[in-house]
Amino acid sequence: MFTVVGIRGHRRVRLFRDAALAAGLPEPAVVDWREVIAGEFAIDRSTLVRLESPGEDAEVDRLLRGAPTPAGHGEIVGLQAWHRGLVAAARRVEAQGAPLLTAVDDLAVLFDKRRCHARLAAHGVPVPEAFPAEAYAPVRAHGWPRVFVKPAHGSSASGVVALAFNGHRVSAYTSAVLDHDRLYNALRVRHYTDERLVAAIVDRLGADGLHVERWFPKAALDGRVFDLRVVVIAGRASHVVVRTSRSPMTNLHLGNVRGDLTAVRAAAGEEHWASAMRTCERAAACFPSSLHVGVDLMFAPGYARHALAEVNAFGDLLPGVLADGRDTYAAEIAALAGVPA
Repeated sequence: MFTVVGIRGHRRVRLFRDAALAAGLPEPAVVDWREVIAGEFAIDRSTLVRLESPGEDAEVDRLLRGAPTPAGHGEIVGLQAWHRGLVAAARRVEAQGAPLLTAVDDLAVLFDKRRCHARLAAHGVPVPEAFPAEAYAPVRAHGWPRVFVKPAHGSSASGVVALAFNGHRVSAYTSAVLDHDRLYNALRVRHYTDERLVAAIVDRLGADGLHVERWFPKAALDGRVFDLRVVVIAGRASHVVVRTSRSPMTNLHLGNVRGDLTAVRAAAGEEHWASAMRTCERAAACFPSSLHVGVDLMFAPGYARHALAEVNAFGDLLPGVLADGRDTYAAEIAALAGVPA
């Protein structure tokens, strides 16, 4: 019933396989992204095709970018080329004729922060103000005192810089590290105050385009700021994880921790919580040809306001998080089968 296009042996592929088997379905076929890029694959048109993240596989990354050699471990390079390569590879899958659970047109927008932000704004979904840039100087000159600078085609906070300006002083939080003229993504957030270094990092990222957002202040709980990853499946906000941090970056892989969902919901109150979940569902409705998306939602202090930071095509990896007794993968399969929540 399913074909998964991903990296063989990857955790994401294994978890979806386990969910399909637990539902009494045949074991999904797996097509590796390497095979897709090489054009050496075939997909049964009677199956439903799940496009899965290429992950951090160095060879797949190289092939998608069309580069002669792999990038260094964690190196941030060729993001625009990677985006083109991913969309082109997904088009090859689409051409096989089997229905996709994530539409390629949606994938192309979800991995382009500028286009995604514009689509959400056009549909009245609350998002921070934003503008495009290609270098540090126009970011500095724009006049906003605090901004998030994001690679236009980045993911997992790679290369994101939280910038604050105070006169001639600069404060920047980022997991990016500049080493001998090459940029890398580290697994901890660093704080920089040397404007020349900050400018060099942002200029390097700017070669592939930047999406610059006005800093949206996040609510805090127990001394830590937080946001939410909300997975919307078949139009319904279901699985939610609270991501807490002592820095502006909340991504869990950067050493941050999960927060208490019950406490956040109680602090927000049911009216504000319900409004935020409706916003996540409205964001998902901007991508109606995709079964699921992962939405990153921010509450402002006081909870009366909220805004979206991201919408993710591959944002449903939430191990151990259940809704109605199902994990995200089981819930997706149930939704396709028409099983009520």
